[in-house]
Amino acid sequence: MKLHRLELEGFGPFLERQVVDFDAFADDGIFLITGRTGAGKSSVLDGVCYGLYGGVPRYDGAERRLRSDHCGLDDPTSVTVEFSAEGRRWRVTRSPEYERPKRNGAGTTKEPHRAALEVLEPEGWTGVAARPVDVAAQLDGILGLTQQQFLQVILLAQNRFARFLLAKNDERQALLRTLFGTRSFEQYATALDDRRKRAAERLAAEGTEVSTLLDEAERMVAEVDAAREVGPEADAVGGSDVREDVAESGGPGRATLTIDERLARLIRAVERLQYRVEAAAHEREAAKGALDAALAAEREAASMHERQVERQTARQHLAALESDADRVAVLRAESAAAAAAEVLRASVDALDRTRRAVEPARAAVDAAVRAAADLGEVGLDAAADLTIRDDELTTVIARVDEALALEDEWATIEADVARRRADVERAERSADEVRTRRDGVPAALAALDQRIAALTDAASRRDVAAAERTEVARRIDAALDAEKLAEERDIADLAALVRADELRLAVEAWSSLLRRRLAGAAAELAHALVDGEPCAVCGSREHPAPAVGAGEPVTDAEVSAAEDRKNAATELDRLASDASRVARDAHALAAARAGGESVTALRERHDRVGETLAQAEADVAEFDRLAAARAELLDREKADSIESERWAHELAVARQDLALHLQRAEALRAAVEDARGTFDSVRARRRDLRARRDAVRAVIAARIEHETRTRAAADARATFDGLRGESAFAHEDDVRTALRDPAARRRLESAVGEHEAALAAVRRRLLELELVLVGAPDEPIDFAPAAAGVRDARSAVESAAAAHAAASAVATRVRDLAQRVDAGSSSVARLSEAHAVVARLADTMAGRAPNTRRMTLETFVLAAELEEIVDAANLRLDHMSAGRYRLQHTDALAARGAASGLGLEIMDAFTGQCRPPQSLSGGETFLASLALALGLAEVVTARAGGIRLDTLFIDEGFGSLDDETLDLAMRTLDELRQGGRTVGVISHVASMKDQLPAQVRVTATPRGPSVIRQDSATVAAPA
Repeated sequence: MKLHRLELEGFGPFLERQVVDFDAFADDGIFLITGRTGAGKSSVLDGVCYGLYGGVPRYDGAERRLRSDHCGLDDPTSVTVEFSAEGRRWRVTRSPEYERPKRNGAGTTKEPHRAALEVLEPEGWTGVAARPVDVAAQLDGILGLTQQQFLQVILLAQNRFARFLLAKNDERQALLRTLFGTRSFEQYATALDDRRKRAAERLAAEGTEVSTLLDEAERMVAEVDAAREVGPEADAVGGSDVREDVAESGGPGRATLTIDERLARLIRAVERLQYRVEAAAHEREAAKGALDAALAAEREAASMHERQVERQTARQHLAALESDADRVAVLRAESAAAAAAEVLRASVDALDRTRRAVEPARAAVDAAVRAAADLGEVGLDAAADLTIRDDELTTVIARVDEALALEDEWATIEADVARRRADVERAERSADEVRTRRDGVPAALAALDQRIAALTDAASRRDVAAAERTEVARRIDAALDAEKLAEERDIADLAALVRADELRLAVEAWSSLLRRRLAGAAAELAHALVDGEPCAVCGSREHPAPAVGAGEPVTDAEVSAAEDRKNAATELDRLASDASRVARDAHALAAARAGGESVTALRERHDRVGETLAQAEADVAEFDRLAAARAELLDREKADSIESERWAHELAVARQDLALHLQRAEALRAAVEDARGTFDSVRARRRDLRARRDAVRAVIAARIEHETRTRAAADARATFDGLRGESAFAHEDDVRTALRDPAARRRLESAVGEHEAALAAVRRRLLELELVLVGAPDEPIDFAPAAAGVRDARSAVESAAAAHAAASAVATRVRDLAQRVDAGSSSVARLSEAHAVVARLADTMAGRAPNTRRMTLETFVLAAELEEIVDAANLRLDHMSAGRYRLQHTDALAARGAASGLGLEIMDAFTGQCRPPQSLSGGETFLASLALALGLAEVVTARAGGIRLDTLFIDEGFGSLDDETLDLAMRTLDELRQGGRTVGVISHVASMKDQLPAQVRVTATPRGPSVIRQDSATVAAPA
């Protein structure tokens, strides 16, 4: 991955848009980010991390203050990062959450976090994702690194990479777990430990359950036996056997019995308990027969008692009804008078209603007369006067309505007159403006012609400079290839020498083995001699003095292997010689294409030609702009002539329309003022006339309504008097007194009817009871003895049923417990064997005994990764410390039972002793941390799929180094840029400003916000 460009606006200490062009440092390979403390150097790296991952490392676990404190409510905040990955160029833009003014109304609203991802296509930037969650998902696949990995391998943030060196085992394990994704191994160990715990819990639970079941069964048998011993119903058959079984299974010696022995005795007790269940069933059936007989006797006694009580109650009720006859007679007379008065109810209601309506009508007449008088309408006592006044007002209103239209038209004409005056003024101004523009055209054309003549040769100068720059660029590429090929040539030559030396050694080794083989041939033959067997050389069966070899014999396999190594070395030597020759030829060809000039000279020449080309291109662009401006000026002059004629015509038309509208407005004004009279407008006079006419008509209507209601009251009185004379009532008050509402009448009729019905019903029921109870005493009989017999019989049934149910439950329960104990004992044996295997494996993976190193499975895996990291780090630390220090991984046991396996120590070549990293000085700690961070970066990069990392940042720490050590560290960083990598360094060290001419300078302005300026080694240009 390679960074190209960073844009910051309203972010951190930066208010206005700031740009960092990383491509400008491609030739330098290493650049310095410098500035005063607090200016915002680290904020540049914060912007890179936020753009790619939406987070900033130094705000982890704290409030995120990404938006600049210098921003106003309307100022935007955004970060844009351009980078290359997977062979394509990408651009990601993010804006954090912040408060902004509402678009409608006062106050502020929260602007949400926004993000967008684009890819550069041939046709331009093309959108890929437009939501933060989608952008994050896309970048996960494109970058190939998590944020933690990015901070360890690309952006070595301030004080973060020393943390790995000085961390404890647990802290180092947490970081490595994040980088290498080994949490699954911890999950494996945790899952196995959970399995161990579950196995132990299951085994304990199973054993406890079996013991509990046995105890419960023996307890139940013992309780049943004890109850039968003290009860009067203890049986003679089987009782002694049950007691014997219980004594054997639940006695003091029970703990010495096995589960199988206790189970066998329990089964014998269950067989005895089954006998008790059958006996209890016979007792329950006998008790049920006795209960049926007692219930029949109780029902007969209860029926006789109920009839006797009902007869006494009927006699008392009849006496009470007969004593209430006088009150019922009064109610009957009141009901008859109410029925007679109900015939006159309608006439009484009509009389009351018409009386009430007369007075409001009289008041309405008075109110209408007063309202008309308030409007000036007086002297309207007679009906004829009211009618005449109504006609007069109607005639005047008709004339005023005709003038109302003229008033509306006058207002419209006045508005038109104002618009016509505005049109005349606008036409006059526009004509003057066009005339002024036309007067200045000749002078402008003369100035443009003079400037165009000075730039006529710009196009030819641009073409010449472009061709020259293309040629120089081609020669620069050739010179760069020559430099690279020179290194490859030297490497190939060195490889050829190495291969030649390897061939020499392989030939010598093969020759040596052949010589040893020949020298030891006699000893080899002697080794194969057997007493009594003939010699393979002389045939003798006696071997008085067999040869003895000086060393181990050489086998055919060793000679063959040496020959194979010699042949392989010969082939490698040939290939290395060919490669050396090809490399020398390629370098010679590239040097010839470069023309013999160095890369530095060619780049200086390329820059000079580039400046010439840029100036020529600027002149061509200026020539084109001036030519376009001249053509535009001529077109504008022509358009101004046409526009001048058009405005002259419009001015004449506007003046004519204004005169016509003024004439019409004057005529309408005179007619409207005549119609208004003393009022402000025609509408005001019409409202007054209509109000007067409405008041007059209201008086007419009120008088008609009053006369109508008076006649209705007289008619109602005559009707009522006629009907009362035909009735039994002498006066109007008698009628009103006798009237009852419908509910009261219904209550009277209901009371009379209910009394008569109740009296008849009681007499009928009393007669029936007297016939049934002939000869029976008046006092009710006592049926308590029958009820007591039923209670005794039911209690006997319940006792027998309870005894049967209890015996059945005990027998069933004990049988079920015996079966469960039998199944549980087999399960306990199987679980015990499985638990032993799982427990040993779980303890080993969790770092417990028998694991003597106290290393978990995850720690074991991470230890292998740490060893590889240490090997990669030592390649750089050996150089930076001049061979004194080397990192070593140690899996020694930690003190006080702490986790082990991920320890680091420093081997000091000066003392030959190992010591902890904490004993290093500040500068030594920085060098060791930097080497470890770079080694970690290489290993993590390989684990992430071999991602190519073309950009690296290191934030601070160089101030703790002396000049010589700083020079070693700088040489190490200089090696990192080989292969096209760009390294950015943040530091306050003054000497680094001299060593690194390519710089990004962050400066705080007097007003507060910071700005960024950028200088490369060859060209300085503000970003």
